Amino acid sequence: MSDLSSFPITSRWPAAHPDRLQLYSYPTPNGVKVSIALEEMGLPYEAHAVDIGKDESWTPEFLSLNPNGKIPAIIDPDGPGGKPIGLFESGAILLYLSDKTGKLVPADPARRYETIQWVFFQMAGIGPMFGQLGFFHKFAGRSIEDKRPLQRYRDESRRLLGVLDKRLEGRQWIMDDDFTIADVSLLGWVRNLIGFYGARELVEFDRFANVAAWLERGLARPAVKRGLEIPARS
Repeated sequence: MSDLSSFPITSRWPAAHPDRLQLYSYPTPNGVKVSIALEEMGLPYEAHAVDIGKDESWTPEFLSLNPNGKIPAIIDPDGPGGKPIGLFESGAILLYLSDKTGKLVPADPARRYETIQWVFFQMAGIGPMFGQLGFFHKFAGRSIEDKRPLQRYRDESRRLLGVLDKRLEGRQWIMDDDFTIADVSLLGWVRNLIGFYGARELVEFDRFANVAAWLERGLARPAVKRGLEIPARS
């Protein structure tokens, strides 16, 4: 049996199955990336709910694994060389899991790098922009009298949707017929934009027909449906 006692996070979220990959997360756009990937890959794992509504990601135990205080994070007891490894940042975790399993990423090196660029497109563009738009449209930012920040994030979100829409023209997935970590990284954010954030009309989502069709296909995948609910909210 694997010994994970060197990771302080396990004192707060004990591992019932320490031989399995441990996921510390919450069902947010960043959190579900990893649960969706794990469900698609079929890797055995154990999910622990880190309730961000209760600020659990800022506890010393969680910060010992992820000093950035954001979900998700993982511990893989079977890391490189058979030794446990802890990782944070969703994009890095997706790359690690795809390298570990050889799944959700093309085998061809050039296409692999092309896939990675779209993961970075989400991390550097869509994630930050959609998140800020959500803050100014749905949360505390909506009470700010100066609407220029909202307009700036609205316009940039529209631009990014246009980039994604152009990429998906004539394609089923970001990488043609291959469902990859690029799709995994983006699905939760686009879903949240028009659902949880309620910004469908604000960003004129319905004019991005390729994105809308891609989102519908993605959300219909059984592994995606499961991953969107993992870990379960308390």
